[in-house]
This record gives sequence, C-alpha cells and structure tokens, in this order.
Amino acid sequence: MAVTLLAVVAALVIGHMAQSLAASVRHYDWYGNWLDWLDAQFPDSNFWRGRWGIALALLPPVIAIGLFQLALREPLYGLAGLLFAIFVLFYTWGPRDLDLDIDAIISAPDAASRREAMLKLWPDGAPSTIDGNALVSAVFQNALRRWFGVLFWFLLFGPWGALLYRLTVLACEGSFARKLPHEAAYGARMLLKILDWPVAQLLTLALALVGNFDTVLGAWREAGGASFTLSHAFLDAAGRASVRSELAEEAADYADELGEPGHATSGVPTVTTASDLPELRDAMSLVWRSLLVWLAVLALFVIAGFVA
Repeated sequence: MAVTLLAVVAALVIGHMAQSLAASVRHYDWYGNWLDWLDAQFPDSNFWRGRWGIALALLPPVIAIGLFQLALREPLYGLAGLLFAIFVLFYTWGPRDLDLDIDAIISAPDAASRREAMLKLWPDGAPSTIDGNALVSAVFQNALRRWFGVLFWFLLFGPWGALLYRLTVLACEGSFARKLPHEAAYGARMLLKILDWPVAQLLTLALALVGNFDTVLGAWREAGGASFTLSHAFLDAAGRASVRSELAEEAADYADELGEPGHATSGVPTVTTASDLPELRDAMSLVWRSLLVWLAVLALFVIAGFVA
C-alpha cells in the first residue's frame, strides 16, 4: 500500500510539473493501429463483431502489462516495480490536463476562443446549449474519466487496472470508438459503465465530505444514486448541487460585505466578482478537494498498515 501511495504521488507531481513531457508521452496511436489490425484480421468474425469483441481489443495489452507488473515486483527490492507503476499511471492519467483546459476557458480573450476551449471538455461533441449546468457537469465527467477512474482501478489492481480503464475510455470516445464494429462498441460502453459506477459513487461521497453533505446527499438520492442501475447521472446532479451551494455561500458573503441582499438564479447561480465563470472555478476546486480526500484516505490506510 505504501508503494501504491508513492507511485500515485510521484505520478501526480510529475504530470503537474512536467506538462510538456506529459503531452509528448500520452499518445495512443498504437491502440488505434491495433484496432485497425483486428478489424482487418477478423472481417467476418462473429466474436469480434459481437458485444464481446471489445475483449479482443483489451486483453492482449492489459495482459502484457499485468505480466510486466508481476515480473517487476521483486527486482531491486521492488524499485523496478515502483518505477513501472509510476510510468503506467503517468501514461494513463489525463491524457490532457484538466486544469489547463479549465484555465483556457476562463482566460479566453473572446467568445469564439472561449467556445473553442469549451469543446475540449466534450470528446464527442458539445451539447447544443452550453450553460453553467452543462459546464459543471462536464468538469465532473472529465474528472471521472481523466483522474478518478484511472486512480481507482490503479489502487485496486495496479498498472494493469489503470491501463484497462484508459483503453476502455478510448474505445468509447472519438475516433477510436468509430474503429470498433457497432456491437463491439456497445460492449465497450457497457464495460465503461461498469467501471465508472463505483468510481462515481466514491467521488460523490468525497464531494459530500468536502462540500455541503445534506445538499449532495439529496441530489444523489433524487438522481437515483441509491439504485443499482449502471447510470452515474447522480454524479452530475451532485456536482451541480455542490457548486450551487458553494456559489450561494459566496454570494451571501459578498452581499454581506457590500451590505446588499444576495441574488440567486435558477440552475447554477452566478456571483458578481472579478473572477469570470465562477461555476468553473468552484467545480475545479471541488474536484481538487475530492482528490485530496482520496489521497488522505489512502495515506490513512498506509499509516494503519504500519501501526498494525
């Protein structure tokens, strides 16, 4: 567990401090070539073109990483395994930095540049209307797919778990999804829903801990979070409720400073401050605080292991 915590912290620090390195390393063209090769080799295969066809795309690279993971566990007193874990987590994180995407939206000089920056939050195309609610939902969905999903499956299974999650996400988004046969793409989407569901539940719990617990719990229940369906729409609802609560508190504080009553609007409220798009700022702040909660819990497990 201590090695896992070291790998997580190291990968996060390297990714944040060396963003140019991350951008140059996190490329998955080989995966697209692999999908093209499979499609050429099995043009009439019922298995490849069925719902279980995604297994052919995922198992070979995931098994290869798993074998490396086992082989490198002991050499150099585990140092080789630690370095391998750091590299795989660093590689599967992102692939783009969520902070940079949000900063690009907030600091855009004009409306056209801002909309272009917003489109990066939707890999398969933006919704017809981009408002505060849509942006907040996009932040939390991107946090799930870029950060927390990779981290959860890495914590559970190590490098091969992180790679499994990243390749499954790729198979469901953008050009990679279009390379899969229709039924295989459906199977990939179902697998991703299975992988996402426990992560979304734990991320919602973290949101409740770092924000207004009652507000998040109410939104989670109303959006079906207590059911066992594979949908994780409750994460969007919890994220929007958290941001509304944060902005309402900020509006009240701001109104108190000015000696004026606060103003609220339907959906995600706005606050009259120097900061542009405060809903994005607060959503990103909640994501960071949730990540710190996850790391704190992991650190507690490490400490408990040493004490025991």
